Amino acid sequence: MTAEPLSPVLQPRWPKSQRRIGLTGGIATGKSSVGHYLAEQHALAVLDADLYALEALAPGSAATKAVLQRYGKAVAAESQNNATSLDRSALGQIVFNDAAERHWLEQLVHPIVRQRFDAELARLAETTPVVLMIPLLFEAKLTDLCSEVWLVDCSSAQQCQRLMDRDELSPQDSERRIAAQWPMNQKRDLADLVIDNSGSPGSWKPSVDQALRQEQQ
Repeated sequence: MTAEPLSPVLQPRWPKSQRRIGLTGGIATGKSSVGHYLAEQHALAVLDADLYALEALAPGSAATKAVLQRYGKAVAAESQNNATSLDRSALGQIVFNDAAERHWLEQLVHPIVRQRFDAELARLAETTPVVLMIPLLFEAKLTDLCSEVWLVDCSSAQQCQRLMDRDELSPQDSERRIAAQWPMNQKRDLADLVIDNSGSPGSWKPSVDQALRQEQQ
C-alpha cells in the first residue's frame, strides 16, 4: 500500500525572516549526501530528522517501551545497560509490510521529532540559513517549519538499486519501502527546487551552490 498523498498544493510555509531550507526526497535519493555537503562545505546548521527518530527509539526511552509493549520479543534486541533496545531490522519488516502498523509507529515518533525540531530551531533562532533534513517532510506535514523546500531526486530504478546496495534488501523489500512514501512526481510538484542526483557523484553541487546564493523569494 502506498502512502496517502495530500492534494498537490503548496502547504503553508515558515513566514518569518529566518531562511529555513527543508531538505527532502525519496528514500535512497541522496538527501544525506546533500545534507553533509551543506554542513561540511558551507558550514550550515543541519537538523536531521532521522537522528531525532533514532534518539526517540533509544534503549529505555518511552517510545521504545511502547514499541516493545506492542510487538514484544519479535522486535527486542540485546539489553544495553539494563535497557532493552530494538531490533530495527525486525521492526522494519513489520511496519513496511503493514500500513496500519507503520501509521501507528509514525504517530508515536513524529510528535517527538517535531518537539526536537522546535527546540533546536529555538536555539538557532538567530542563525540563517538553517537546513531541516526531513525524509517525510510532506508526509508528516512539516512544511510549515520551512521557508523553502529542496527535493533530492533520481530515477525510480536508481532509487531501488541504491536502496538494495545500501541496506542489503531484496528488490521486493526495496520496492515496498519506496511505496511507503509519496511518489516522487507528487513531491516534485510541491518542491521549490529539485536537485537532480541521477548523474555522477557530486554533479548536483553547482545547482546547490547557486540556490544558496540566491535570495529567498
